[in-house]
Amino acid sequence: MKIGFTTLSMFMDDNLEIIKKAHDNNFDMIEILGESPFFRKENTMAFKDCGLEVSIHGATVDLNIASLNEGIKAESVKQLKECIDYAESINAHAVTVHAGKIGRNDPPLRKQALEFACESISELVDYSENVIISVENMPVRKNFLGNKIEELEMFKSECGCNITIDLGHGNTTGNNEELLELKNITYCHLNDNDGVKDQHITLGEGTLDLELLKKVKKGIIELNNFDNILKSKKVIENSI
Repeated sequence: MKIGFTTLSMFMDDNLEIIKKAHDNNFDMIEILGESPFFRKENTMAFKDCGLEVSIHGATVDLNIASLNEGIKAESVKQLKECIDYAESINAHAVTVHAGKIGRNDPPLRKQALEFACESISELVDYSENVIISVENMPVRKNFLGNKIEELEMFKSECGCNITIDLGHGNTTGNNEELLELKNITYCHLNDNDGVKDQHITLGEGTLDLELLKKVKKGIIELNNFDNILKSKKVIENSI
């Protein structure tokens, strides 16, 4: 498995220090947290040709590409296009995005939101020149889109995107085995939880079946603490 980590775990550090930590600890990949305050800082171009496979987790805070509010939807797409522009400038491999959410889980509203999500994802796919657009599966909460296999399959077939599989999210929806059978997986997010809440805890400290790690080709450890990143890396190396 190629292993990387999210810059969420070091988001207050300089980008050069993040890259150095990745190399010092023998990581192969890195996923940049795409929220503006954290990636628009000094040395933003340091990730270009840095010796790591680089991806970006597109901005999510206050955004919703499936919003029924046209203005919010448009601004959300605009900000993700800015993430794609940055990804293109540093030769990043992929941008992971969330499909969005709905205010309440009424079937007609969900159907409409899924249509809007498809519109937005298709627009992002068309906008990108060299970067893969990859939609992430979401945890069990009913207002999230993309936490069902059939929705992810729809995004792939109708929008031409890839899929990012979050095993922690899949642990809450109970369908990790099926998720890992999907085609066109860009990479996986690796984290653990109690099977109920999306806790993003160290691998091995929750109920995630660690045997699943053997099926992962590329994994980004997605935690907010670098010490726990290193603990999870050891768990991976002992499990595969």
